[in-house]
Amino acid sequence: MSICYSVVVPLNNEEENIEELIAEIAPVMHTLEKPWELICVNDGSTDNTLSRLQSLAHKYPELRVLNFDKNYGQSSAFDAGFRAIRGEYVITLDGDRQNDPRDIPGLIAALDGADLVCGRRMKRKDTLVKRVTSFLANSIRSRLCKDGVQDTGCSLKVYRSKCLKEIKMFHGMHRFLPALFVIEGFRVKEVDVNHRERSRGQTKYNFFNRSFNTVADMLAVRWMYKRRLQYRIDNELP
Repeated sequence: MSICYSVVVPLNNEEENIEELIAEIAPVMHTLEKPWELICVNDGSTDNTLSRLQSLAHKYPELRVLNFDKNYGQSSAFDAGFRAIRGEYVITLDGDRQNDPRDIPGLIAALDGADLVCGRRMKRKDTLVKRVTSFLANSIRSRLCKDGVQDTGCSLKVYRSKCLKEIKMFHGMHRFLPALFVIEGFRVKEVDVNHRERSRGQTKYNFFNRSFNTVADMLAVRWMYKRRLQYRIDNELP
């Protein structure tokens, strides 16, 4: 039986969250009554994330584990997961349990007339500094990249896999996937989703690695947006 949904989760030192996260994902996916798979990408974790995943693979037949030999970053983790998918639709979320798997059916329902549906986090449960940084970054990015998305930092998204396969990933580009979809002429929607506090583990981002490191990426995406080919064939002679 062919896979309908592929869930991709990048993980870096999330040993305290992974078991509960999968325990939340599985019942939600079962309610969809379609074949599904869960691809967890262990991005060079130095804790017990890998051993936890190995144990969980015996409990969840849908679980597939991709293990990096070292930490390569979230864009690489997403790319590896995207290349391994077998489903018609791809669902992504973070491994820190701040994304709520119960929002997945709503995002799938919104796929009508869209190729990518992005979650927009309501009532953010982050620190004030993180919320302000995210607001400024999203505001600047939206103006430059013109992707029409208010919260591209939310990893909870649903993609049509045939469209996702048209996108070339680079370091840092996971933050700009909506813009890359727009550049390719694909349809993008955004819907409100829940957001939860990180109860365990430590965040991997701070003001410096989330702001300054994205400037060059943002300018690159802006360049691609401005330089994309746009033409229409009026007619074709026999």
